[in-house]
Amino acid sequence: MDNNLLIIVLAVATLALVIGFALWQRARVANAKNDPRRSSFTEQHGGAPRPNRPGTEH
Repeated sequence: MDNNLLIIVLAVATLALVIGFALWQRARVANAKNDPRRSSFTEQHGGAPRPNRPGTEH
């Protein structure tokens, strides 16, 4: 196998492995939270905006 082709094959295989691992870990986190549709940021900060402080109205 030509070295140039080998480098491309290894790069694509590594990228596929990294993407697969990230998706697998994302699924594990979603299952652990028991709610795959919402992230922790949305759970913590998804409420209504807080009112303005007095004196800051424009």
